[in-house]
Amino acid sequence: MMPITLSRPDAAFIASISDLAWRAMLAEVNLSPKPGLVDRVNCGAHKDMALEDFYHSADAIRPWLARFVECGASGAALPAGEVLPELRPLGLACEKAMFRATAGVNTHKGSIFSLGLLCAAVGRLHRLCRPVSPENVCATAAAFCQGLTRRELEQQNTQQTAGQRLYRQLGLTGARGEAEAGYPLVLNLALPHYRKRLAQGTDPELALLDTLLVLMAHNGDTNVASRGGVDGLAWLQQKARTLLHAGGIRRPADLRHLHDFDTQCISRNLSPGGSADLLIVTRFLHELSPYKPT
Repeated sequence: MMPITLSRPDAAFIASISDLAWRAMLAEVNLSPKPGLVDRVNCGAHKDMALEDFYHSADAIRPWLARFVECGASGAALPAGEVLPELRPLGLACEKAMFRATAGVNTHKGSIFSLGLLCAAVGRLHRLCRPVSPENVCATAAAFCQGLTRRELEQQNTQQTAGQRLYRQLGLTGARGEAEAGYPLVLNLALPHYRKRLAQGTDPELALLDTLLVLMAHNGDTNVASRGGVDGLAWLQQKARTLLHAGGIRRPADLRHLHDFDTQCISRNLSPGGSADLLIVTRFLHELSPYKPT
């Protein structure tokens, strides 16, 4: 067996990666208008959270992101399948910090899961002197999560959580399935779409809103399904597809369509939180692309 070359990431690298993840969270929450989601316009379909909760939450999560990078680096010699148990205590502690900051409101639980995995993957790749590319990062996160869906949604499906119930009823795997598959919705759809819009000269915020529609059109969003069932999810996906087929969000004038969509989501009590989490992943991976191991 070839020896593993380990290069411990320095503090500056760790800080830069965690900062990218934190900024991705802020970029998503500040993005407006977002159908059914908390933004600078309104609280979407949520009655228990506001914009300030997301700011407090992101700030509480921020220091933990560096610890995920460090954990991935320190466990670089471990088989990939043994890393997730090392990350779980950090994830739970990070969730507690989030709940303390928001007085018990779940603002970023999905993002803690995804960004924790991805930051750890970055740390592992850097220490192994492998390119920190979106593809490698997602593949590494997938290796961490090998068998996760089977263990937590199939074998332990007692319908105690919303995710387990939706898997049993509708076959939706949610954040676990997307991570175990290596974030295909991001790598194959959202990230290329976002980069294409930017290359065409679209304003970055409009490009990100248009990319959110792409995710909403294709994601089996468990947040939507838990609120509106299969019919609510089908309606939201079709509405997003219709807007994309009509040209999407390319100019400020197009924002009126999102305002209308937002009103409809609020009236139906639908909030595509899973797609918002994947948009954060998309933004993080896009900004991550220039980084190379040293």
